[in-house]
Amino acid sequence: MARLALLSVSNKTGLVELARSLQEEFKFEFISSGGTAKVLQDAGLTVTKVADYTGSPEILGGRVKTLHPRIHGGILARRDNSQDVADLEDNQIRPIDLVVVNLYPFEETISKAGVSLSEAVEQIDIGGPAMLRASAKNFAHLTVLCNPAQYEEYLQELRQNKGEASLEFRQKAALKGFLHTSEYDRAISSYLSSQVADNRETPQEFSITGKQVQSLRYGENPHQSAAWYQTGTASGWAAATKLQGKELSYNNLVDLEAARRIITEFTDNPAAVVLKHTNPCGVALGNTLVEAYQKAFNADSMSAFGGIVALNQPIDAATATELTKTFLECVVAPGCEEDAQEIIAAKSKLRVLILPDLQSGRLETIKVIAGGFLMQAADDILADSNKWQIVTDKKPSQKEIEELLFAWKVCKHVKSNAIVVSKELTTLGVGAGQMNRVGAVKIALEQAEEKAQGGFLASDGFFPFDDSVKTAAEAGITGIIQPGGSLRDQDSIEAANKLGLTMVLTGNRHFLH
Repeated sequence: MARLALLSVSNKTGLVELARSLQEEFKFEFISSGGTAKVLQDAGLTVTKVADYTGSPEILGGRVKTLHPRIHGGILARRDNSQDVADLEDNQIRPIDLVVVNLYPFEETISKAGVSLSEAVEQIDIGGPAMLRASAKNFAHLTVLCNPAQYEEYLQELRQNKGEASLEFRQKAALKGFLHTSEYDRAISSYLSSQVADNRETPQEFSITGKQVQSLRYGENPHQSAAWYQTGTASGWAAATKLQGKELSYNNLVDLEAARRIITEFTDNPAAVVLKHTNPCGVALGNTLVEAYQKAFNADSMSAFGGIVALNQPIDAATATELTKTFLECVVAPGCEEDAQEIIAAKSKLRVLILPDLQSGRLETIKVIAGGFLMQAADDILADSNKWQIVTDKKPSQKEIEELLFAWKVCKHVKSNAIVVSKELTTLGVGAGQMNRVGAVKIALEQAEEKAQGGFLASDGFFPFDDSVKTAAEAGITGIIQPGGSLRDQDSIEAANKLGLTMVLTGNRHFLH
């Protein structure tokens, strides 16, 4: 008797080619449902509709098609179990040797703007996951394929093994089936969780799964293995286009994400970020993109060597020319003009990525700890100068408010303890990741040198003492922005008043660990 394959797919990529090879080379017969059967018939292939095979029509608008004993009996039967074989014979059920199933496009549906809950619910597949799980459970006796990328590999397996798939292949395919249904269920539960009103700030259960985008050469260090995984649909960095350059590394991706988060703070004016080891070494706004980049690069040109650059506007020819003047690891921008691309091509090893949607990122951050993980909402609160408290006798002008806002936005993305010194909408010094705040202040001011005169200083956390204020004043700083909240806030305020500084309290802290 010819072998039987059940084909029921939402994504029909490669379906006809697979079916034709199975039928012509290996004499498979097919049962199929709905649109899959029509595609096969239109291609001139012989197929039996599921409704004809089971004797039960599709009902409930197609909600029930394959949920039938003749389908699941044929999938779950153990060929080496005499009782299973007898049950198949008694019920006129054929054993199924191959199940090719992929699921309704739930994630693609919910990623579209304006999709209603009822529309999303209709894209929750029932029969597909049931067949995938049943087939994967019974991998000892049949093969399950859930992704068009598996089709050619399966055909090669048959060609190399006299028309049979090895147990090893079937087991690996089963694993992919379970991973697929697991990710599918996660997407549904995450979506429904977002639709249910809940007084809790964090859910009682939280899961994350991903598909491997690529294996990486190594992690942070050569002795650490690593891979890049995509969660959900092709969004974020998985949606980026790499125009040129070497393969991305683990550290590249970590730095690119840090650069993306900073550049999203600036949407109105041309902006550039030069970043190293997840900390900005130069950030600037300009009248043009090339001006912004030049200012950001010159803010700390020594650290910029081998850095990551993020731009908030498409790369033009003038900016491209500047980008090729030094060694950089990666550049990301929302676009790249054709003549700019020709200029950058001279630096063939430079990784250039186009990410049209720089704004989209995860709504939470996750850190792994022993035995579990921590989850928190992303630090995406928007800076609002209208809510700031000006606590000194000296009040900032509107231009000074803009300078303080710039420094505050950058400081939010520097590892704590964090200090940023800036002037003319350009960073001059960055003190990152220090064990005490005074140390961070001194590092930032040392980098700024004499340029700190008339500059502004931002701190991601409050000042526990007035020593940082005094140090800033000695260097020529004229304005300070910080969260406030210390028991000794008044000491810092009095020091600022005595030294003629402006001080603004934001009421929001931005630690980054």
